[in-house]
Amino acid sequence: MESTITNKTKIFLDMIRFEHTIFALPFAFIGALLVQKKVPDGSEILWITLAMIGARTAAMSLNRIIDRHIDAQNPRTANRALPKGLLRVGEVWGYALLSFALLLLSAYQLSPLAFKLFPIAVVALSFYSYTKRFTWTCHLFLGLTLGLAPLGAWVAIANSFHLAPILLGIGVLFWVAGFDIIYACDDYSFDTSNRIHSIPARFGIARALKISALFHILAPAFFIAVAVVMHMGLFYLAGLAVAVGLLFYQHKLVSPEDLSRAGVAFFNLNGTLSILMFCFTLLDIIYTIHVF
Repeated sequence: MESTITNKTKIFLDMIRFEHTIFALPFAFIGALLVQKKVPDGSEILWITLAMIGARTAAMSLNRIIDRHIDAQNPRTANRALPKGLLRVGEVWGYALLSFALLLLSAYQLSPLAFKLFPIAVVALSFYSYTKRFTWTCHLFLGLTLGLAPLGAWVAIANSFHLAPILLGIGVLFWVAGFDIIYACDDYSFDTSNRIHSIPARFGIARALKISALFHILAPAFFIAVAVVMHMGLFYLAGLAVAVGLLFYQHKLVSPEDLSRAGVAFFNLNGTLSILMFCFTLLDIIYTIHVF
């Protein structure tokens, strides 16, 4: 019995790509750092982390349930757990509901406003998976769900809104949408044949990569706006410069004629970008504390 549960859990974590939590979690921590420009309390860090795990696990569980029939037809995704029958739909629903419960509990522990906004979070996390069925702007909806991370972390600590996390969230939106477009280029043939909406399917791969590059110009612009609003220092700006370099390199890896390294651009570089942005922001905050 125990081995079965362990095996199922491993299959589930692989199915939802649990390691991809690395995209949004560092930006949630950045949002938390900016509230008072200091490191939050340990309990706040814990509950923000659990909230992010709950939110992303719930969102990916729903995505796999909603897209299971599409995934079964796509050669790239046909080996996922639900199409192959390695997990039952009811089991994944169970994971999703437990994850939403973890998010709700975490919000309750953090702030009254975070708790009140829980229904909005549920709608945002659930809606994205349907967008590819009717709009090529689906990448922006995915970006929006991850862009809520820094805003949610700010609200969790401050119990209020502020311009800075909104700007940061918009930057995350364009960053995520940009790399999701690159990733979606791998499904160009399948999407066009099966009326799945995406920017590559709508505009072609060459123009899609240009749109992705545009989004990756807009993202740093909003991160710079955060620096202006919050009076960030040189460490933050240095981290942003490194992030811009990673974005530039990401677009050097792919072309309309060669998408073989799209996976590297999608996970390795973007995971590194989010971690480095957090580390440099943390250094900036620590330096400010010690200087002033």
